[in-house]
Amino acid sequence: MGPTPEEISEIAKKIAYAKIVMLGESSHGTQEYYEWRRLISQELISKHGFNFISVEGDWPACSEVNHFVTSSRNGNSRYALKDFRRWPTWMWANTAVEDLVTWMKEYNLTEGLETPAGFYGLDVYSLFESIDQVLKILSKVDPAMVIEARKQYLCFDRFQKNEKKYAKSLYFSDSCEEEVLRVLQILLRARGPDWERDRLFDAQQNARIVKNAEDYYRAMIRGNDDSWNIRDAHMMETLNLLLEKYGSHSKGIVWAHNTHIGDYRATTMVDDGQINIGGLAREEWGEDKVALLGFGTYEGTVIASRAWDGPTEVMPVPEGQPETYEALFHSLCLESGNDHIFQWLQDQRHDKTFAERRGHRAIGVVYNPAHERYGNYVPTSLANRYDGFVFIDRTNALTPLAQKEDRKEFPEAWPGGF
Repeated sequence: MGPTPEEISEIAKKIAYAKIVMLGESSHGTQEYYEWRRLISQELISKHGFNFISVEGDWPACSEVNHFVTSSRNGNSRYALKDFRRWPTWMWANTAVEDLVTWMKEYNLTEGLETPAGFYGLDVYSLFESIDQVLKILSKVDPAMVIEARKQYLCFDRFQKNEKKYAKSLYFSDSCEEEVLRVLQILLRARGPDWERDRLFDAQQNARIVKNAEDYYRAMIRGNDDSWNIRDAHMMETLNLLLEKYGSHSKGIVWAHNTHIGDYRATTMVDDGQINIGGLAREEWGEDKVALLGFGTYEGTVIASRAWDGPTEVMPVPEGQPETYEALFHSLCLESGNDHIFQWLQDQRHDKTFAERRGHRAIGVVYNPAHERYGNYVPTSLANRYDGFVFIDRTNALTPLAQKEDRKEFPEAWPGGF
């Protein structure tokens, strides 16, 4: 049974105080997480003045969605999702996101807002798509600038828009680090009557992604944890730019995996030198401006793959391991007779039940149910990791849309699966 309107209203009221609300998930392939996040986001936008949703997805593909939901023209929600071609396409090309996009389009048209509610991508991928977008935008605005940008981006031509080829080349040859930085610097200085505000913002953001994606691939080849930190630092930078774009009173929503939105300082991530956007937001904005909502389940099914770029499968999610938060909340469901629980955690930070370190399940896009006890549980102080937690005792696999895939690109959530 799904949430009632009253339950969604209660959750939204609890977290609406924040400037930034982050809504997690313990897998990228669970229908209920997307549905609950959709309903909570709709309530926050329509009743509590939130301005945009930003997701763990590519900026160019999300820009197509943003154009669709903010445009006054009619269109097709499924068609607006066509550019989500990076594996795993199911992360954003699915029926729950289609429902969200349909609602946002109708809401923006009905309300007639001066600044419609937007939809944006936070992730660092899309190296070559963002190069194309920079050149496309510049060709419409500044012929001299596009010549200079194309000259710098020639550094990538020999890789034929293949991100994997570029990354492999870094073992043997120089990078394009200086070239991508020059283009970003040029665009950050850009001014003039031909630059519409949104167009300049889009060009600058795509150039920033090219620069940060190039940093990410160099770090990844070095084989250390820097690539994860570059990725989440980019997400935080993008979120801050979106908040600035929407003005001093803006309020934004983030959709990403629990491993990104749950405060890293409440997990063993901090011991490994890793950061994430949830912890960074608390550090930068203060805990009174940030609300982090985690999600979890005890058992069910999930969409995932057994290997990178592998076939999509519906897999079983085994019962949660003993002594984990999944087992704890399952017992609470049995005691209460409910199939889901919303637990507010801000007043539980000194309660051993929710503050002590226990395993907390995290399922990536690559998953093997038979092996999950060996690597799918993150030691966590739940009450310090999140402000609230939604637990759904049994969940079901996400419903993906049929979608073309581009296998030349690095997968989303590479290399950890989250």
